[in-house]
Amino acid sequence: MPRQIEWLSAVMPAAVTGVDDGVARSIEVVENPPAWMCLACRGAKLLCGKPRCPIIVKAQAMAKQVPLTSTNEIEGSSPPGVFVGRIGYPKVSIGPMVPPQFGDTTILDTPEEWLGRPFEQIVDYRYSLVRGNLRASVADAEDPGSFLSKLHELAMSSRPVDSELKLARAPRRMLTLSEDTQPYGPSAPLDRFRLGNSRSDGRIEAAYYDRDLRAADAVLTLYSKGVLVTRIQRAFSLGMFGEGGRRRLVPTRWSITAVDSGVSLGLLEKVKHFPTIDEYRVYSFSVYDNQYVAVMLPEPWRFEWIEAWFPGTTWNQYQSAPYMIGDYEEHFGRTKYAKVGGCYYSTRLAVAEALAEERKQAAAIVLRETYPGYLMPLGVWNVRESIRRLVKQPYERHETFASAVDSALSKMRIQKQKWMKESVLISRELTQAKITSYR
Repeated sequence: MPRQIEWLSAVMPAAVTGVDDGVARSIEVVENPPAWMCLACRGAKLLCGKPRCPIIVKAQAMAKQVPLTSTNEIEGSSPPGVFVGRIGYPKVSIGPMVPPQFGDTTILDTPEEWLGRPFEQIVDYRYSLVRGNLRASVADAEDPGSFLSKLHELAMSSRPVDSELKLARAPRRMLTLSEDTQPYGPSAPLDRFRLGNSRSDGRIEAAYYDRDLRAADAVLTLYSKGVLVTRIQRAFSLGMFGEGGRRRLVPTRWSITAVDSGVSLGLLEKVKHFPTIDEYRVYSFSVYDNQYVAVMLPEPWRFEWIEAWFPGTTWNQYQSAPYMIGDYEEHFGRTKYAKVGGCYYSTRLAVAEALAEERKQAAAIVLRETYPGYLMPLGVWNVRESIRRLVKQPYERHETFASAVDSALSKMRIQKQKWMKESVLISRELTQAKITSYR
């Protein structure tokens, strides 16, 4: 039951699932919102009462230097790329993403290949993709019409597909930024969409036509066959998996977290049967002015993820001290959506992947410090790929947890006592005696 609850809460809005994020929507405008409010909102819930997130608007202004075509007719090779919005749910905007260029455009919508590339280059990738939007009901996935069927064909393609968009007007000059999704470029209402010849990925195609296969099982099957997580997320968002009468469109930002959550749960069902590692490990990695560390313990699975945002960073614009937020789970998982958001699940996925590959089990504490050089939110892919890289780094071996955590926190700027106060697992390990200590 916990697995089902978590899967649904990762996919559906709180109004549908009853998930409580613990934050009431503001009814007054807060000029300089505190960091806790920004981190709970991340530009999506408008908790400060303003009609648009001022932090996102500022970040968008930084990205407007990229040239943009003024025509309403776009021809090019879609990476392939599609998008499902969330505004107006259960009536949402859907459409293809097409750049005004032909050839191998795969990199434009493959976040697995972006880590370490300059901010400007990633913005260029995303700004070049023009979105054409039409409104659709999420239930349309049960029996897709001509337009949605074309999007399904596009999402199944194993290579870029030559496409043509005719828009109702020239695309609006805007870059959509979020902690939950990769940036998205300019968009406009769609008048006509033509799709060239495509070559389907047989793995995705098989799951698509199997209308007796549950969506959760389709996701795990495709992952086990080596399909990239972002490609699974793309098809999942278009309602391409699941039993026929239950298929639904899923907003892109929800599909990302749902797939990260579902895949990590599937991996952990195996990991929890493996023997534990036999030493304390410390990993570290830095990228985009973010410092990551992980401590793995030779104990049954538990997990904790904590972020610390320094003053001047995206979600801590107005305070004078770092703000920390995190969540954790015990061995049998959790039943509520993590308050820290999608990064919790992307991190858990990366850690579970590493343990499954090693055929070992461990408890894991993963920490992140974000400094002012992190110019704008790049999306949850950034954390997933950073943690994947983190757990592939050579690690330090320690005989005790105290030694391991001291080494890990020496790589961070925030003092040990503050981490202990914020972290449930660190505090527990350092202050509670284990039964094994009496043997």
